[in-house]
Amino acid sequence: MISSVHPETGAREGHGGAFMTDGTTPIAERWGGWYVTGSTGSQSHFGNNTALVDPLHPGPLSPDAPKNPTSLAEFFDTSKYLAPTSDVVALLTLEHQTRMTNLLTRIGWDARIALHDNAWDAAKMDDEINQLVTYMTFGDEAPLPQPVTGASTFTKTFQARGPKDKQGRSLRDFDLKTRLFRYPLSYMIYSPAFDALPDRARNQITQRIIEVLSGKDEIHTTALEILHETKSSLPQ
Repeated sequence: MISSVHPETGAREGHGGAFMTDGTTPIAERWGGWYVTGSTGSQSHFGNNTALVDPLHPGPLSPDAPKNPTSLAEFFDTSKYLAPTSDVVALLTLEHQTRMTNLLTRIGWDARIALHDNAWDAAKMDDEINQLVTYMTFGDEAPLPQPVTGASTFTKTFQARGPKDKQGRSLRDFDLKTRLFRYPLSYMIYSPAFDALPDRARNQITQRIIEVLSGKDEIHTTALEILHETKSSLPQ
C-alpha cells in the first residue's frame, strides 16, 4: 500500500488522514508524509511537509516546505543512507507498479479459485479484467499538469533495462511531460506476475489489451508494435 496524508480531511477509520494513492491520483494529492526530490514545476503536492509524518494526527501544512529540492541533505544527514534523494520519477513509477501488482494478484487469485471450483463467473472476471486493462493502458491515468524531472539516475537506468524493439523503443520509455510513460501500455506485462496468471485469464487480458490499442492513434499503434516485437509468449 502507498498512501498520502491529507491534513485537511480529518480522521478516517484505520488510516487517519491518509489516503491510498496510485497512478490515478492527481499530483496535488500525493506524497503527504514523504520526502520528494526532483521537480514538478510549479505544481504543488504534499511532499516534504514534515508536519504530515503522523497519518493519525497530521498537523497543518507547513508553508515553508522546500519546493523541488534536488537533495535531502537540507532535511537530515544523508551520509547514512544509500542515496541522498527520494526521486519523484521513481515515486511515480512505484505508485504505478504497486497498483498493477495488486490488480494482477487479485485476478490471479480469483481466476485460480474459479477454475479449481469449476465456477468461472464471466461477469465478475470481465469486470476485473477491464479494470486491470484500463489501468494497464493508462486509460484512467491522472495527467501531469507540468513536466517532471528526477533528481537521480533513475530515469536513465530504468529506461535502459528494456526490452527494446528493433527501433530501440521500449514500454519503459518515460514521457514526463504530460504523462508518466511515453507509450500507453505498462511494462508490467513483462512481469513474472503477469506470466504466471492462469492461461484463461492471461489470454483474455492480452486480447483485451490488443483491442484497446488497435485502430487508435499512432502512440497506441506504436505500443502494440513494441509489444509484438518484445513479448514472445503472446497468444495467437
